[in-house]
Order: sequence, then C-alpha cells, then structure tokens
Amino acid sequence: MHPSQRVRTHQQNQVIRHAANSDSYTFFNLLTGPQFLDQVESLLPEHRERLFPPTETLSMFLSQAMSADRSCQNSVDDASVKRLMGGLSACSTNTGAYCRARSRLPLEMVSTLARYTGHMTTEQVPSKWRWQGRPVRLVDGTTVMLPDTPDNQARYPQPRSQTQGVGFPMCRLVGIICLSSGVVLNAAMGPCRGKGSGEQTLLGQMLDTLESGDILLGDAYFATYFLLCALQQMGVDGVFEQHGSRRRSTDFRRGQRLGVRDHIITLRKSRESRCG
Repeated sequence: MHPSQRVRTHQQNQVIRHAANSDSYTFFNLLTGPQFLDQVESLLPEHRERLFPPTETLSMFLSQAMSADRSCQNSVDDASVKRLMGGLSACSTNTGAYCRARSRLPLEMVSTLARYTGHMTTEQVPSKWRWQGRPVRLVDGTTVMLPDTPDNQARYPQPRSQTQGVGFPMCRLVGIICLSSGVVLNAAMGPCRGKGSGEQTLLGQMLDTLESGDILLGDAYFATYFLLCALQQMGVDGVFEQHGSRRRSTDFRRGQRLGVRDHIITLRKSRESRCG
C-alpha cells in the first residue's frame, strides 16, 4: 500500500469494490485460466459431470465466502440467474445439491490452491515492500469453534471448561503470512488439547514454507531454543518477544556449548554471568 493515507485509503476501497464484484463466473474464469488450469486439473477428484462439478462448486464457494450475504441460498440463486442469462436451461434453486457437492471438495485441493496462490502473490511483491530487501513472514495462531458433530467431537475435542455434551469442538489454527502482501502462505490445523496439539507442533509442520533469507516474526509463544536452532539450520532469522518466564534479556554470547557437535545453547547461571 502507498505510504500516503489518502492514496492508501483509495487503494483499499478499490480492493473492497473488486472483491465485492467477484462473482462465481469471475472465479471460474480465473480457475480455468492459464495461471491455474494445470494446478486445478491435477487436483480434480474423480467425478461425474453433474450440475455442480468440482471447479464450478469451488468457484461458487469462493464467491460465497466473499459475498456480504454468505448464505448457500444466495449462492445457488446467483448461479441459477447466471445460467439463464447464459442461455442455459433453468435449474432448481434448492441448496441441497450444492451443499453436497461442496462437502465433496477435497481438502487437499483447496489447501494446495491456497498455498499456490500465496506463493504466486508473494513472488510478485516489489522489493521495496520488504524489510531491507528481505521477506518477512508472520506466524500466529488462533482457535475456532466447529459444528457439533460426532466426527468433529472425536477429532477436535471440546475444552475441558465446557460441560460435556453442551459444548462445541474447538480447532486450533496456525498460519504463516507474508507481511508485504498480507497473503496466507500456509496454514495448519489440529485439536486444542492432547499431545502434539500446540502451536509449536503445527508450525513445525509448515517449516518447509520458509526459505533461506526469510525473517520469521512471532510472539513470545514461539521463542524456544528448538525453533531458533531449526531456523538457523535453514538460514532463516527469527524475531520473537522474550518469553515472560525467562529473564528480560538473553545474551547468546554467554552460552556454553555442551559438546563439539552439540548446537544446544544453554544460559549460564546468573551468578556466573555476574562474576564473568
């Protein structure tokens, strides 16, 4: 965005108007265009040519997510009107067929296209949008409530603070975002409790998203020696707030190597540091 507030506001309004005018046909033309066609074709599941094939269903889903009225009925009505305007036969405006077609969309198809879009976008970012010419990646986590179904309850248990049987399953999300463009480069999801359900574990599943020369910026939750060691081996710099349970500052020059091939850094006791 432009540094000027007035120009930046104009740019933001342009983006909002463009997003509001992006209907399912716009997304369909994009998915079947030269930039995405090969990727989409390689991810299509086996299907029959019905009223809502995967590519058209995904286009409607994207339009539905961007619309002010995010109801399935509005999405199906809009598709029906577009069919009539295109000279095709009228179809039922019942939402059942669309909802079933949307549930059949492979998660891998959606997530792969999201990562591909993020990578393609961040590759076109001007160098002046980067910090000192280096890409900055943000990492953060959040939680979302899921529909109360047996499958969701089994995979994403509800918090213990909720009474059993009256709560909702909770899912943890961690994402890596490009600071320059704001696009999501990758995301991982998992349960909110149980072994290996923390944000550190989910981030570990996405470390291959980072490249040598990147800067990873996160909050104090990610300030662990294990992550710093992994980033160092990848050629990535990490910037994190000091965790509250540690000292306010950490001088890595005062670390002690435990072995010739040991890269674990430990802090000397405060008394030894004062004496040194």
